[in-house]
Amino acid sequence: MQTSSTDWGSKGRGIFLADIADNRKAKDVGDAFTALVNARKFNKPDYKIMGGTLERTSISEQVSTRIFSMIKSGNLKAGDKLPTEKQMCVALGISRPPLREALKALTLMGILESRQGGRYTVTDLSPTRLVTPFNVFLSVPDEDLRKQFEARAVVELELVRFCVERANDEQCARIVSLGADGHNFYHDPVGFRLLDAEYHQAINMGANNQILSLISDGLYNVALDARRLASATPGVNEISTAQHCRVAEAIADRDTKTAVSAYREHLDHVLETTLHANHKLPEQKDE
Repeated sequence: MQTSSTDWGSKGRGIFLADIADNRKAKDVGDAFTALVNARKFNKPDYKIMGGTLERTSISEQVSTRIFSMIKSGNLKAGDKLPTEKQMCVALGISRPPLREALKALTLMGILESRQGGRYTVTDLSPTRLVTPFNVFLSVPDEDLRKQFEARAVVELELVRFCVERANDEQCARIVSLGADGHNFYHDPVGFRLLDAEYHQAINMGANNQILSLISDGLYNVALDARRLASATPGVNEISTAQHCRVAEAIADRDTKTAVSAYREHLDHVLETTLHANHKLPEQKDE
């Protein structure tokens, strides 16, 4: 006797929720996954989640979004184990490939980790863990670069504002000194990159916000291949140094408006030179 897809959905839903109830021993988690599972009509193969018909390519994104939403709401917390892949596939009515894609994405983001036995566990969600994935991007498409610099602007301009308000005189003096030191590294790309990292880190330290600083560090390391090439381009480091000095002087003068404006100009310069260098990377690799 064949079992209908509806029967499998009901059976899987029971296994899925029972496993979570045992894992969490809390009603709210079961309710949350019940909502997730019930949102899908198991007797139809059109992959409906949360009411809308989805293309197969978007199933993994929807699943990862729903799991992430449960973590944000507190229904899943650090240390909680997800059900097995088999249980989740049966309960959600999807095949393993899109489920694994969703779980892999959340793992790369530092939200889940896979432990012995194949069960995925919610991580401690520490800021350091969550920004680590940014560091793996060495060369990225232009559109992604633009989005990355949009994110940098949001985070780093706020850090500049905080730095103006919170940095002590010693920290301000160090930022000014690091800015001026750039004059000594116009023709030394490696030395300039090291100095540049110290300069930006000094601003982050002066801002005194560890979480924003960690995010800034992660974003700073995106597209490193292109950034290395850009720093070796004649004239680029001279412009960056002049911009560093203007930002540093404004911070020391406690002039928020000028500091933010100068820093935004600097980010525009870095984006422009990084995009230009990014176009040259394929040529270098072919040589």
